[in-house]
Amino acid sequence: MDLYNLGTVPWRDSQLLYHALAHLGREGLILLQPGNPYVCLGYHQDAERELELDFLEENQIPAFRREVGGGAVYLDRGQLFYQLILRSDREDVPASKDAFYRKFLGPVVKTFCDAGVDAIFKPVNDIIVDGRKISGNGAAEINGMVILVGNFLIDFNYEMMARSLRVPSEKFRDKVKKSMREALTTLTRELETPPSLEMLSERVIENYEPLLGSLVQREVDDEMRAMTDQLWREQFGRPDWLMVNDRRRPDLRRPALRGVRIAEGVDVIERVYKAPGGLIRASAVQDNGTLRDVHYSGDFFIYPADALLALEAALEGATAEYAPIEARINDFYRVNEPQTPGITAADFASALLD
Repeated sequence: MDLYNLGTVPWRDSQLLYHALAHLGREGLILLQPGNPYVCLGYHQDAERELELDFLEENQIPAFRREVGGGAVYLDRGQLFYQLILRSDREDVPASKDAFYRKFLGPVVKTFCDAGVDAIFKPVNDIIVDGRKISGNGAAEINGMVILVGNFLIDFNYEMMARSLRVPSEKFRDKVKKSMREALTTLTRELETPPSLEMLSERVIENYEPLLGSLVQREVDDEMRAMTDQLWREQFGRPDWLMVNDRRRPDLRRPALRGVRIAEGVDVIERVYKAPGGLIRASAVQDNGTLRDVHYSGDFFIYPADALLALEAALEGATAEYAPIEARINDFYRVNEPQTPGITAADFASALLD
């Protein structure tokens, strides 16, 4: 399999290269470090609800929406990324995303252990040390390819992460930063002398080879570069792509209230619900006892990604009561068989009405 051990690269390449391989239908393992700080938004998140966009613009920190679910994160040179792109029809790729994570994060867990920390895999997709996350991971399906992306947290800028997220007040931001320090650790915090980028890269390559076979070093070629340029020009570099999830329901971008009456018998509902597999934001118009314009967003994962749009459409016209909503969502799961690690039909129903 092709290996792209690229060292430090421009921040755009740290996201565009794995997207390019997927869109080209080419397999590979990429290891790299972003040369510049930026914020990366999850595929199903709403930019205006999750990010302090004015702060990012004032400080010239780019924001990027990836085609992988999960949450927004501040990224910089304190991290080594691993990005694995495989054909989804390979016999050694588990159909279950839970099994996929467990199998292909195994080499990463072993690399952390080789570096001197007692890391373990925690479902759905975390790697933890003494109860604190030390690696964030996600998966996606693009163009018949399955992708695993994640990072070794060598160091982490808790202050900039807290400044980048949209919060209701500065006092709350201090709580966010404190909570992050309690829940998230790094190799620098865990070890007197953290491993070098080169050591981590060398060990993770050795640990992946038993799963992937011989890894052959390649350079970014003309086909990959042409695809990154095309993807940036036509999709990821466009301002409307960053806001694409927000723009689907611009009339519902309102303060996070439990309910807002806009006419007799018509209410806008907006709720936040924490499920084991991630935070779900849900909004809808409750119109004389039925739902319309249902919209979900958040830092969860759903496969295939477009199943979320189909779920929203399936709830159009549903009776605005918990039991019939859950029944519709259960029917949707039965017919469409989406995978939502850590999230159930009951979670999606509870996000709308509890």
